[in-house]
Amino acid sequence: MRKRMLIAALGMLTAFTAACSGGTGSPGAGSGGAGASNAPAGSGNDAGGAEQVELRIMWWGDQKRADITNEALKVFQEKHPNIKVVGEFAPSTGYFDKLNTQLASGTAPDIFFLGGNVVDYANKEVLLDLEPYVGKELDLSDMDQSMIEYGTIGGKLLHISAGANARGVVVNKTLFEKAGMPVPEDGWNWEDYARISKEISEKLGDGVYGTYNMSVDGMDIGLKQQGKQLYDMANGTLGFDEADALKWFQYWDATAKAGGVVPSDLQVSNPPGDTSKSLIVTGKVAMSLIPSNQLAALQGLTQDELIMVQLPRGEKGTGVVFESSQGLSGYAKTKHPKEVATLLSFFINDSDVAKILGSDRGVPVTAANRALLEGESSPVEKIVYDYTSRVSEATKTEPFAVSYNPPGFSEYSKLAESTMYEIGFGRKSVEAAVKDFYEGTVKIFKNNQ
Repeated sequence: MRKRMLIAALGMLTAFTAACSGGTGSPGAGSGGAGASNAPAGSGNDAGGAEQVELRIMWWGDQKRADITNEALKVFQEKHPNIKVVGEFAPSTGYFDKLNTQLASGTAPDIFFLGGNVVDYANKEVLLDLEPYVGKELDLSDMDQSMIEYGTIGGKLLHISAGANARGVVVNKTLFEKAGMPVPEDGWNWEDYARISKEISEKLGDGVYGTYNMSVDGMDIGLKQQGKQLYDMANGTLGFDEADALKWFQYWDATAKAGGVVPSDLQVSNPPGDTSKSLIVTGKVAMSLIPSNQLAALQGLTQDELIMVQLPRGEKGTGVVFESSQGLSGYAKTKHPKEVATLLSFFINDSDVAKILGSDRGVPVTAANRALLEGESSPVEKIVYDYTSRVSEATKTEPFAVSYNPPGFSEYSKLAESTMYEIGFGRKSVEAAVKDFYEGTVKIFKNNQ
């Protein structure tokens, strides 16, 4: 049922798409409070005599995301003067550690952003059930049904998607032209990807590499291309075997040894998820895996021309669909559940907020705001709309399940990344590293059921 509804929703999205996931940012930014509204009593949507309450909201991202989110929260306070909102943000690398600490101490924000790891928090029973507020404080009437289903876990509405995106390969077109090589196009395969990565590295030399190592960020896609997946939500089980992971890691090890992949030491100091440090923008890497909403941030940091193409095809296709990039959940212990629902509704429906946030967190989940942003899109946003429309068309004939991260995702992520670097730095053979990785993943999964 979920697949059928998702496919139908993708058809609706074809004309309107932009996309989303996380930027990372400066640890020194710390937090950014939206502050109290200066709106006079009685202005906005709430009566001036309503009880004054305060909500805390936390998200991850860079300084740009912090600025526009705080601007959106100020608009909310102007329209709801009885609700003061205090915003906090952190880089993606430390965000979930901070959130987990707050949840453990009972000091979590009233609202916080989650990604594909929402299942992990649902299992911990720390998320507010929003179902009682639907049709009242929370308006979902214009929201895509697939996104509503995504946030409904165990029969409870626990998560409101803030945007959707589609992952793909960002290509530095300028580097390909400099190397005298044709720019990659949709329809290529992984043999093409390895060959092209090696060739452009050899032609440009001088510390330029074909691709970032995508063995961790692209694993779920790689598994789907083999008819498997990271986490089988329907059955509540892991969706892959050790042999599937071994095949994937062996591919990246071979591609790296051929010279087409960023060395591990450079990837550690210049992580691909941090747009401010990405080697894509410094012209040192030609290709990388990104969520489509990240293209604008990358393009804004370089004079080189960037484009997006679909991932290389595997046995079952590209493995890519529209996904909830990230979204908002309420804290189960909040003292102000109605106000939480009011803010969540505002975040996805208000047209002024849509203009402020743009496609930073992905294509809006309401039809009206998608149409609004499409009509005002910039040239780089048009590239994203075009790319995500191609993804939508592809999924009509090659549908894939929406991804959820497995329970214990924070632990899993650390294990997967350490596995990549153990292989990359030559500390373990691929076979030994993958054996430890798979056994560790099974243990983490069982411990977080």
